[in-house]
Amino acid sequence: MLSDLLNNPNTGKYFVLLTILIFGAMETYGGHYKNTTRTKDDWLVEWGGFVVLSISSFLALYGVIAVGKLLLPTSFNSFSNLSLWLAVPVYMLADDLAQYWYHRSAHEYDFLWKHHRPHHAAEEMGIMVSFRNSFLYYLFIPNVWIAAVFTFLGMIPATIIGLFVKQLVVFTSHSTVRWDEYIYKIKALSPVMWVIERIFVTPAFHYAHHGKSKADGISDPNGNFGNAFTIWDQVFGTATFTRQFPTELGLQTNPKDSWSAHLFYPFIKSDKAGSEIAKGFKRASTATLEAMTVELEAGTHLWCQCGFSKNAPFCDGAHHGTKIKPIAFEMKKKRTVKICNCKHTKTGPFCDNTHLELDAASVLRINQE
Repeated sequence: MLSDLLNNPNTGKYFVLLTILIFGAMETYGGHYKNTTRTKDDWLVEWGGFVVLSISSFLALYGVIAVGKLLLPTSFNSFSNLSLWLAVPVYMLADDLAQYWYHRSAHEYDFLWKHHRPHHAAEEMGIMVSFRNSFLYYLFIPNVWIAAVFTFLGMIPATIIGLFVKQLVVFTSHSTVRWDEYIYKIKALSPVMWVIERIFVTPAFHYAHHGKSKADGISDPNGNFGNAFTIWDQVFGTATFTRQFPTELGLQTNPKDSWSAHLFYPFIKSDKAGSEIAKGFKRASTATLEAMTVELEAGTHLWCQCGFSKNAPFCDGAHHGTKIKPIAFEMKKKRTVKICNCKHTKTGPFCDNTHLELDAASVLRINQE
């Protein structure tokens, strides 16, 4: 029976449904849905995303098999005898590396960001947050295509086992069942958790990615991109380990777009003024030639480097969809300081008078560098 399950391409889908039911039951038992602030639009975008991903996976699987048999008939099932000890790690590492760069690109390129943005519009976690992305995001997502290719090559058991492990990690990292929070309190297990979190994505690691801004000292919405493994974040310098959970989740500026705009942009656009997915939206430069003198309270602040923030010189999240990230800086005590707003200072966030050597065109060019 086990052999039959591991050789059935549909087993992965059954497992996903079963896991949703199990974690949904645990979240319900924990009182999450009784106290939820989710709106109707939240529910629709989450379940709509689940349906879209299911359709995308189905089309990718049977599309790759059909085209593969037509163009590369001798390759069909050609790796069916490959050892699981080799096939499983190869599949999981290939899948996770591709997803790391896809996910990271969705934060660094405007086109993809607008399709991943629904994921970060969620202001509370829960297992169904895993599915909050637009239909175009799921059309291009590498995971479904890699799974389809491995299936075509005959490595169905490897994809089933890999999917089982991956989805377990993904669901636990989004769920309100924060298993690692309890273990962190046991001092004797700290070294064990150090090893675990250096390999697998834990709830604390991924919750940090969903935090509103880095100003809280916990969140890192421009890092922690890992899907199942934290390895790639460590290798490429985007990992933040805090073992804490942010108290505020979501976008810094959230116009509360409709579920249909979230799921079907650009064919359906938001009717919310100022939304990144509204018709005719364009980022406008707020960089200026002169520095801004401000009185800052003691604490952590975020300096805008992208030059698009409407809360200049501070970050309001407008950098999402670019490679330009804000800089967090700490004030030890309340002070009046000159903050750079030309974005050319070499002592950011503080002004070094570089703006005196610039003209207006140079300031505007910061957004294109």
